Parts: sequence; C-alpha cells; structure tokens
Amino acid sequence: MTSDPLARLHLTGVTKSYGPIQVLHGVSLRIAPGEVHGLLGENGAGKSTLLNVLCGVVTHDGGVIEVDGAPVQITRPKDAAAAGIAMIHQELQQVPELTVAQNIFLGASLRRGALFVDHREQERAARRILAALDPDIDVTAPIRDLRVAQRQIVEIAKALRSKARVIAMDEPTSSLTPKEFERLVEVIRVLTAQGVSVIYVSHKMDEVYRLCQNATILRDGRFVTRVAIPETPLPRVIEHMVGRELAHAHHRSFATDRVMMEVRDLTRGRAVQGADLTLHKGEVLGIAGLVGSGRTELLRLIAGVDAPDRGSVTIEGTAVSGANPRARIRAGLGLVPEERKRDGIIRHRPVTANIGLPAMDKFTRAGLIRKGLLHKRSQALMREVNLRPFDVTRPIGSFSGGNQQKAIIGRWLAAGTRIYLFDEPTRGIDVGAKAEIYDLIEKLASEGCGILVVSSELPEVIRLSDRVLVMCEGRISGSLSADQISEANIARHAIPAG
Repeated sequence: MTSDPLARLHLTGVTKSYGPIQVLHGVSLRIAPGEVHGLLGENGAGKSTLLNVLCGVVTHDGGVIEVDGAPVQITRPKDAAAAGIAMIHQELQQVPELTVAQNIFLGASLRRGALFVDHREQERAARRILAALDPDIDVTAPIRDLRVAQRQIVEIAKALRSKARVIAMDEPTSSLTPKEFERLVEVIRVLTAQGVSVIYVSHKMDEVYRLCQNATILRDGRFVTRVAIPETPLPRVIEHMVGRELAHAHHRSFATDRVMMEVRDLTRGRAVQGADLTLHKGEVLGIAGLVGSGRTELLRLIAGVDAPDRGSVTIEGTAVSGANPRARIRAGLGLVPEERKRDGIIRHRPVTANIGLPAMDKFTRAGLIRKGLLHKRSQALMREVNLRPFDVTRPIGSFSGGNQQKAIIGRWLAAGTRIYLFDEPTRGIDVGAKAEIYDLIEKLASEGCGILVVSSELPEVIRLSDRVLVMCEGRISGSLSADQISEANIARHAIPAG
C-alpha cells in the first residue's frame, strides 16, 4: 500500500468477519485534514462496523489504518484515542449524574497529587474548550439537565480534550430540532477550521449536501465509490447506495368520499386546541408544522394514549372517548409512534412476539398462546412487508430501523387495522427502506385504509399526502388541498404571525 501523507485518515483494504460471515470486504477510505466526509449506505452496508473498527470497539482482521501518513494499530478504544480518533455515538455515552466538566474528563481526571481530583482545574479547562463551541454551557451543571444538542457539544468537547484529529459523528441530528442542527453546523465549522476531520454518517441527504465535501459509499460491506458531493446529483448518490435506480413516483390518490374518522374540538391544554379533522377511506392526510406545534400530541390524543380535556373522536360511526388505546385498537386504529425504540417495540423479544401485541386474542385459545399460528401469521406478514433478513425468531431490536418499522406495520396488519397513524414514519431510516415504507403506505391507501402522516420532512409530506393540515402553536392553522400543497404554502401556515 502507498502511504498518503496528505490524508488525515487513510484506510486501505479493511476487512472484518464474524465467524463465517464477512461484514467488511476490503474497505478503503481517505479523508483530508479539515474535511467533512460523508459515510453513506443503507442500513447493513457496514458503516457501523467500520466506525467500530476505527474506534477500537471491534478489531479488524486485515487492512491498514494510517493517521497523518503513519500506520496505527487499533485493537481497543485506548488505541483509537491515542491515534487521535474519537466518535460521537447516536446514543450519547455520558453519565447523567456527573457534571459537564466531569463528563468531559471522564476516564482522564485532572488530579491534585495522587489521590484527589482537581475539580476546579477541570472546570477551568472545560470552560476553555467550550469557549469556541458553546460558552453558555454551565460546566458545573449535571449533564442530565442539558438539552440533547448541548450534550452532543459536550461530547465534542470531550473529543477535543483528548486532542482528537478525526471525529466520527453517527446520526448526530436524529434528536435535534432544525435550530439545533444549525448550531451543530456552526460547531462543525469551528472544528474543521482547526484542522479536525469529521466523518459524518446520516440518512438525511439534505444534511450531507449541506456539510460534506466528499463521501464514501458502502454497500453490503464493500466499498462502492468515492464521490465529490457538490458535483454529484442526489439520484446518482442514491443509486450507488442501493445498487438500483429508485422509482420516484408521483403521489397516486386513492381517496374516496366515505368518511372513516371524524375528530371534533379535540383539546389538551395548550398543546392541542380545538382540533377538527375528517379522514376519508383511502386518503393519506398529512399533518405538517414546526417542532412543538402539537402534531405528535394530536396523534396521541386520537390514539387514546393521552386523555383530552374535551372533544370527540368517531371511528366508522362509533364514538370513542378518553385515554383508552385498547378501545381504539378494537375500533380499527393503530399508532406507529415517533420514538420507535422507546414506544414501538420490545427490543429483546422476537418479531413474532412484537407482531402479536395488539391482537393477542387472535392468537390465543383458552388463555394459551397458539405459538404455531402466531409464527405462521408472522411469517406471512413479514414476507408481505419484505422484512430483511427474513427471520421472525430474531429479537426485533437486532434489525435496522427500517425493518423495525416494517414489523410495526405488520403488527397492525395482524390486528386488522383500518386507520393508521404514522408519526415520523421514516425517521432514522435509509433511502432504500424509506422508499419501501412509502410503497407500503400507498398500498394501504389503495386497499381502502385511512392514513394520517406526521412528518418534519416537507418533501415527505408532499410526496405522500392527498391533503395537508398545518399546525401552529397547538391549532390547525391551514388546510391545503392537492393543488395547494407546496413547501411555501405549508411554511406560510406553520410560522406564527408576528
């Protein structure tokens, strides 16, 4: 291998196997000093494994890793830190009870003598590091009191404390608001101006095009290509990622005049105020608005997760009231929640157990679960939604986000659901699985189901919806028919007056 002294990080021919299964096949990667470099691919492409190799969480079997032209051996996290490589995990690695300064110096405390931690000096040092990132963060505050965006900046400060020259960010904006993303952009600019290289992993392609100069694309554990992001059209990038050209079909409407659900004057405090809506058979009704506008809260009220102060929900002519999810399920309504891992699945249980949750009476006799029937039905449903890999006995938490979402949809298919509430249906899902979720939603509509979709991604709302309701400060501020749906019209209703 020829060394590249101009590269900050240079990987050549990196391989990794777990027993007989090879997950990385000779992957190469090259990043310049001060570059933001995208690492792209569908779930299962090998991105996480490659990052774990870089950070010493797993040991690679073959290949060479160089930092600033010098080969490095990384077999444990301490080796990665010594080589100047750090990672900001999607699930932040912090101790909530400790202060900001203590988290920044976790595992590397400044000491006064041999026995005592010098907390005052740690706090001074933490302030110096944070001065360029976010000087408003209180280094004496417990980390649990900070917003997610601030906690992320603390992790970046921890990486700078360890003199990291390469920082990998794994889905850093999955829990951030648009405003917090803008702050992260500023922080990344500060890092790159100091010569720090950033590996940026995200399914949000608008972020990739906003931040990255170049990107390496993986597929099935193999290096596909390296692209210059500003010069490569998005459809071409996606084609490299999925290995095929995705069909970008225009929305097809299956809406009818038959009313499936009516919501009248639904109210809960200031979160949702006097919401009225009508959902028709075969209709996809989008709900748009800014973060905090009341979209998720409205879906939770309709699903019976929360109790309204007043108002009514009528499904197929039958009124349902209060906080009673079971009554909603019996009436044919199912919620696909925003927080999939927290609210949508039992991570350590197999797909079959998760499929049966809302309709276990369909799979029991005399109080006993008919495991054979549940297994057979789960297999049929998971073939229908194209679960990959196809194994209904695996814990659902071991699947990618897109396949977890398919299993949740399959759960409601098993329950005979006719009205689907989708809250951020493709959050954290790669482009290939996103297209499959869109196809599933369209298929449900074609079969006469009624669908509500909440999404923060305006192109998604526009792509899926027959009509769009816009929420602002807890109220439905606008209703857009098909020929009125546009980003400009949605934004006009979503932004508070004055």
